[in-house]
Amino acid sequence: MSNLISLYQILLVLLVATHSIHCGAKDAAKDVYIAYMGSLVEGEGYSPTSHHLNILEEVLGESTASNSMVRSYTRSFNGFAARLSDEEQQRIAESFSDESYGPPPKKWKGTCAVGTNFTCNNKLIGARAYGSASARDEEGHGTHTASTAAGNKVPNVNFYGLANGIARGGVPSARIAAYKVCSEDGCYDQDILAAFDDAIADGVDLITISIGGDPTAFDSDSIAIGSFHAMEKGILTLQSAGNSGPGATTVSSVTPWLFSIAASSIDRKFISKLSLAKGKTLVGNVVNSFTLNGTKFPLVYGKDASSSCSEEGARFCLENCLDSDLVKGKIVVCDEVTGRREASRAGAVGVITLIGEERADVSFIVPLPSSALTAKNYDLVKSSINSTKNPEGSILKSEVIEHITAPIAASFSSRGPNYITADILKPDITAPGIDIIAAYSPHASPSGAPGDKRSLKYNIMSGTSMSCPHVAGAAAYLKTFHPDWSPSAIKSALMTTGTSLVASSAVSFLFESYGSNYVCFLVLTAWPMNATNVYEEGEFAFGAGHINPVKAIEPGLVYETFKEDYIKMLCSIKISFFGTCPKGVKGSPKDLNYPSMQALVESDNSFTVEFPRTVTNVGPAGSTYKAKVKTDSHINVSVKPSTLSFKSSGEKKSFVVTVSGKGLPIKTRVSASIVWSDGIHNVRSPIVVYT
Repeated sequence: MSNLISLYQILLVLLVATHSIHCGAKDAAKDVYIAYMGSLVEGEGYSPTSHHLNILEEVLGESTASNSMVRSYTRSFNGFAARLSDEEQQRIAESFSDESYGPPPKKWKGTCAVGTNFTCNNKLIGARAYGSASARDEEGHGTHTASTAAGNKVPNVNFYGLANGIARGGVPSARIAAYKVCSEDGCYDQDILAAFDDAIADGVDLITISIGGDPTAFDSDSIAIGSFHAMEKGILTLQSAGNSGPGATTVSSVTPWLFSIAASSIDRKFISKLSLAKGKTLVGNVVNSFTLNGTKFPLVYGKDASSSCSEEGARFCLENCLDSDLVKGKIVVCDEVTGRREASRAGAVGVITLIGEERADVSFIVPLPSSALTAKNYDLVKSSINSTKNPEGSILKSEVIEHITAPIAASFSSRGPNYITADILKPDITAPGIDIIAAYSPHASPSGAPGDKRSLKYNIMSGTSMSCPHVAGAAAYLKTFHPDWSPSAIKSALMTTGTSLVASSAVSFLFESYGSNYVCFLVLTAWPMNATNVYEEGEFAFGAGHINPVKAIEPGLVYETFKEDYIKMLCSIKISFFGTCPKGVKGSPKDLNYPSMQALVESDNSFTVEFPRTVTNVGPAGSTYKAKVKTDSHINVSVKPSTLSFKSSGEKKSFVVTVSGKGLPIKTRVSASIVWSDGIHNVRSPIVVYT
């Protein structure tokens, strides 16, 4: 007996081989498998037989699914019997199988209120939809993020043969509850707050939310409000930092009780080659699953393939600008990456687009043979068109190469400084967010292009939406070792053990899973990708560094912050929305017991800034830590006391970090760090002073 799962429905499927069928060459040695799917779904709109056929169509195709069906069980329970080969049976297996899972933990109070064609199991133990008729994922984004956080281990996963390997979530043994708050119309505050309200009451342990917008004041931000009440109940909320980088002050996840996640690269990169005349080959960036089999096709520049748009609109291959008769059987050359959609609509054989140097770190899925070239190589293509009587080229299927400089901050990842609270460093930390392969809804277009009708179970996506569930998995992993740790302790452990990206170094991202009673919370939407010419780096890009989940298990010391500390911080900036302010509140946000330290100072003026902090010993009794400071020549950093001795585990000690300088030019960022070390543990906190 094998437990298998159909991805987009996220259903339990128990496949039992009954007997061998020999019906000629076509169906030779196919077994009849019983797919048991539990109780019938109550409510109108659900058709069990249609649902069963949909599952088979995903694997067998529409033309053969009905012939494969032996029986559909629709009266007393839910399931079907079908003739399947071993390979077809395996293809029905998915990332959300609940094989080896017992019933949900007793504390779980959630439900599977999911609408049509959807049920839950012992892996996906809950689902709700807000503003939508069904929790079913029609866009792929939510499936991708859910499986990244807690998907099961699945072998031989690839994208049309590219990047083949084992797919697994951060903690495969974790349970998942999905709360769909976004629809085609957008994501509304009332739905986000309703999801938080339900998730907290349902009994989740962690909340990961890959959704956001512009930086918003705490008392007007539904995610800030919802996550505050999650924090009250001991639930850590993680949020994607945003995809509006690399410009400054673009990070939108700015709330101190949220864990704000930036995106960085991994050691795998996708390239796509363009072959020109005389053996000239140019290398670009896309994930191109198509091949032209080495055949060369005529090249045509967008401005020469339009009869209805301005020259500029034609060069960029804007919507409805290309003339189908002028691009048929040709490779179109467009001055903008979005031109690939128009080239696909117009029926071109392929497309070459221009991509800025600052965006060359990301490869996106394309709907037709394509390559995206930076300016130098792109100009060579245009030169070939202008200087050759019959310019031709051929686009090769993408290749996977090693990205030796990884991890580095993603160009799109939103940057600090914090627009709302200048003295709180955001983002908090970074994690893999470029070219991530994970489970995907077969009902969604892999490229997002209207004409791309391909259906697949795994897709490659990039964004802080992808990095956020990586850290959610790491947080769940930590919680299996330390179930009683507060949200701030888990956050601190991951931040203070992160690897700084100031000096590039290899980072291992591998961890095992323990336990099965942890529940993640997922919402479905995607961040927009915005372009800008400014490139901000350092801690504004990656916060405390790149996560290292294994080191975070034993961080040595943690910085803990609780509800009353956040209320005091909010009151210091005249916000009483989250609770009654105590009398005589003093200080500023930089006094919050945060694992990182940041201060905005006046340009060209001398300054002295103090950061009071308290750490809790979560290591062995009898530990002594000494402070090590790494600083920039423009500032002075001191720590008092510089030695902390702990007699017992759980003991707290306080210290003050003082940063001073003679004045910094406008728009300057200076970085330093403090590391508390006992010879075994290294507890690192970044320090940022900026104008």
